[in-house]
Amino acid sequence: MIRDERWEGVYSFEDSPFIMEILTELRDKNTDSIAFRKGLVKLGRYMGYELTKTMDVEEVEVETPLERTRGIVVRDRRNVVIITVLRAAIPLMEGLIKVLEHARVGIVSASRGKAPKFEIEMNYIKIPNIKPEDTVIVADPMIATGSTLIRVLKEVSKYGKPKRLIVLGVLAAPEGISRIKKEFPEVEIFVAKVDRELNEKGYILPGLGDAGDRAFGAPLKSP
Repeated sequence: MIRDERWEGVYSFEDSPFIMEILTELRDKNTDSIAFRKGLVKLGRYMGYELTKTMDVEEVEVETPLERTRGIVVRDRRNVVIITVLRAAIPLMEGLIKVLEHARVGIVSASRGKAPKFEIEMNYIKIPNIKPEDTVIVADPMIATGSTLIRVLKEVSKYGKPKRLIVLGVLAAPEGISRIKKEFPEVEIFVAKVDRELNEKGYILPGLGDAGDRAFGAPLKSP
């Protein structure tokens, strides 16, 4: 895990060869939808493992078949809310919940309009009540302009103030991170990698394309 010195509370996993190998497969334009979805699930799982390294632990006593010894319990792992941004984050959430199996899950349907306005449309919001001891993880593979996540974070804030508020994604553009941190300085951001920049259409470069379309197929066009 590498702290990005450009911002407070922003981390990447560029020091993990395994995570970087999965990311390389996701970037490849020849990776089909099945492999792409499986890659997102794997990333969610292994990024979830890495995330537990930042959680509070408690030392406990345990009785083995032979004697009494000491171990740990990751208490924060029992108090997690995962907010899934449809549709691209579904496989990412599937991987996360394999590690954070006690998590309560919220669903937000949010879509970003075209450049230059990038207007956000939200059609469905289902978020559980958030407790002071909770770690809230907003899962969205691509942190591009930041517009979608800022809107989602505003909705999440209506349901309570958590112990930690985390955005977890695959790739991020510097522009999107800066916008999110300006609006929500307390938010921690964890991504596999921070990419170079956005293009004029709001896509991350070098990126991996539209994560939702690549995972589930392009949406049908209206007649």
